[in-house]
Amino acid sequence: MAVNKKARMVGINHVALEVDDIDAALEFYGKIFDFTLRGRHDRMAFIDLGDQFINLSEKRSQVPDTLRHFGLVVDDREKVRSAVAALGAKILPGRGLDFLDPWGNHVQVVQYRDIQFSKTAEVLRAMGLAGLEKTEAALEELREKGMAPD
Repeated sequence: MAVNKKARMVGINHVALEVDDIDAALEFYGKIFDFTLRGRHDRMAFIDLGDQFINLSEKRSQVPDTLRHFGLVVDDREKVRSAVAALGAKILPGRGLDFLDPWGNHVQVVQYRDIQFSKTAEVLRAMGLAGLEKTEAALEELREKGMAPD
């Protein structure tokens, strides 16, 4: 039996976003999302995403992102769109919802039901999100990979 000599990627533990001011970033994202602060340390804050997190790191070191981005999964993308618009953040053109935060981080927002990304029932329950469902198209993508829930 052949042994795989390379490690396999399992998932993403966290994403780090550079911001100029942690308190301002927590206030900005707090006006868009309902979240729990996992913790703070020196010039960092950690926003809980169940079994993952976002690390806000103080002191921006690069210009605003235009192509490089991260995809954030939410339960209701239209609530995010409304909140981002109300804050006057720059919403980028396109079919979905992409925006730049005040520090130039490019955030792409996708809806949980529409994509194959999945959380376990236990994690969803712990996050207060039990009952989130998938579209048939997302379920079919999961079935094709042998990953559909029972």
